[in-house]
Amino acid sequence: MKRPVAKIEIDSGSGFCFGVTTAIRKAEAELERTGVLYCLGDIVHNAGEVERLRKKGLITVDHNEFAKLHNVKVLLRAHGEPPSTYETARRNNIEIIDATCPVVLQLQKRIKDAYSKTEGSSENPDNGRIILIYGKPGHAEVNGLVGQTEGSAVVIQDRSDLDNIDLDKDIWLYSQTTKSIEGFQEIVSEIRSRKRKGSFQWFDTICRQVANRMPQMREFAANHDVILFVSGAKSSNGKVLYAQCKEINPKTYLITDETELDPSCIEDAESIGICGATSTPRWLMQKVAEACSKSEENETED
Repeated sequence: MKRPVAKIEIDSGSGFCFGVTTAIRKAEAELERTGVLYCLGDIVHNAGEVERLRKKGLITVDHNEFAKLHNVKVLLRAHGEPPSTYETARRNNIEIIDATCPVVLQLQKRIKDAYSKTEGSSENPDNGRIILIYGKPGHAEVNGLVGQTEGSAVVIQDRSDLDNIDLDKDIWLYSQTTKSIEGFQEIVSEIRSRKRKGSFQWFDTICRQVANRMPQMREFAANHDVILFVSGAKSSNGKVLYAQCKEINPKTYLITDETELDPSCIEDAESIGICGATSTPRWLMQKVAEACSKSEENETED
């Protein structure tokens, strides 16, 4: 007797966040008008979406290539950029289409304002304040945040990074917008436990549109036999959300697109959940769902 065909559901809360959606809309609007647009870095950490826009005329450049451009239009993606990028654009007569996420822009301003006040404080006037950023070193957003401090901010990924920091100085702690709240709270607790003198202020600057997806995704993962988490390899947010799903449902599989679907992973499932990162396009999750349906059809025909 053949088993019933599995129920396949795409998580309604997955897919592009507001910042990514805005950046892509701006890119598409300009490409429709002129057919060509440069973008500094991948517009989103998803190879499929980058390729889709490349076919429309979007040209991705790195910072070295950007510095050699003149008299063109360049899109700045949602992650944001340091002040040096804007200076290069001014010098080379590059027209910036700024798609920096408003949440990131606000955080950049806060860090820049904090940096202007680092020349000692009333609590600890003998040394300057240290600005810490909880985030992924080298990440585009983090580079933009560090740039607001002329490179002086210190980036930390986990508690072990605190071993190399003089925590007796005044500390101001911020977070990359896409990090987990739990991870940030662990860093706060660790600093508080180690600190012997000096002030410590921390600012939860995590985007709630991203953070609020975690409890929703955990619930989604619990409601299905198998989870297919669709995410680009470069997505930091994808790694965090995938880990959340995997913790709840051990039968969670990370794939970049429908070609990586292993039919054996879903052959005994009665319900299959498909979800993704804030950089995962809806059309890509739909393709994975279609691949699951085909796999189910092939199995029932055998």
